[in-house]
Amino acid sequence: MKSQTEYKLKSPPEDAVSSVKFGPNTNQFLLVSSWDGTVRLYDVTTNNLRHKYVHDSPVLDCCFTDAVHSYSGGLDNTLKSFDFNTTTENTVGAHTNAIKCVEYCSEVNGILTGSWDHHIKLWDPRTPICSGSYNQGEKIYTISVCGEKLVVGTAGRKILVWDIRNMSYTLQKRESNLKYQTRAIRCFPNKQGFVLSSIEGRVAVEYLDTNPEVQKKKYAFKCHRIKEDGMEKIYPVNAISFHPTHNTFATGGSDGYVNIWDGFNKKRLCQFHQYHTSITSLSFSHNGSVLAIACSYFLEEENPPNPLPEDSIYIRSVTDQETKPKYSSST
Repeated sequence: MKSQTEYKLKSPPEDAVSSVKFGPNTNQFLLVSSWDGTVRLYDVTTNNLRHKYVHDSPVLDCCFTDAVHSYSGGLDNTLKSFDFNTTTENTVGAHTNAIKCVEYCSEVNGILTGSWDHHIKLWDPRTPICSGSYNQGEKIYTISVCGEKLVVGTAGRKILVWDIRNMSYTLQKRESNLKYQTRAIRCFPNKQGFVLSSIEGRVAVEYLDTNPEVQKKKYAFKCHRIKEDGMEKIYPVNAISFHPTHNTFATGGSDGYVNIWDGFNKKRLCQFHQYHTSITSLSFSHNGSVLAIACSYFLEEENPPNPLPEDSIYIRSVTDQETKPKYSSST
């Protein structure tokens, strides 16, 4: 049974959902990018679609810079901005290949884009120009902002850490301690580290401090695996989202499950019911009371189901009981 605490958004995208992101300081406005070439703004409290704008190709990521401005990029290689107050859009700039990631860094008031052209670009929203382009050496799959630091996950299982205020050199170069391709990276709200997931049912908790004592704390664990008839099926972990105050995080996998984890105490706090298809993106609202869950079939199998599962976005109310660390006397 689906609980009364969860409902589906009306007017969902017409193709796979690539990204869902709540706006800053809001539990109400959700930005959604899709393979149907649209970026949509939903009011999740009234469950209606407020705005929609289009790219020439599938959109792979989007972000808010403040309550009324969004940025988005995708397979048209183009970064667009949109003002929801005036409903005007601007083409900000471009990469030479698809834009996979779009993130806002409030510390430097800049938009960061990561592309399959191997480059991170930094954009100034006040004067829509590129203020820097930085070669990462490989295709970029995922990026996450951690205060003034940027964590980049590329092909070849490489992890690069940058200081956004001085991009003249890389702070750290690491190799993922997961054996398979990185799918998502998200940073702890307390800025101590990050969580990364792979296509092979694993999640790693890493720390930014290179002190050997701190590095001893890093670990990885298996998740999003289902045992059937004595066989273990292993699924990609596509999405990670942190609770903004508890430092716990949600993971979403191609098994259709969402799990909530306490990364510091190495515990799973809860698992929601199984959704009808893969979880492609997750976003906690700014106070952590609501979680947006994007469900889309992601061409994982050689023989995809026919018809394909519908593309849906669920809005779920979450409680402290589900998301708050349970400290025991033994830890």
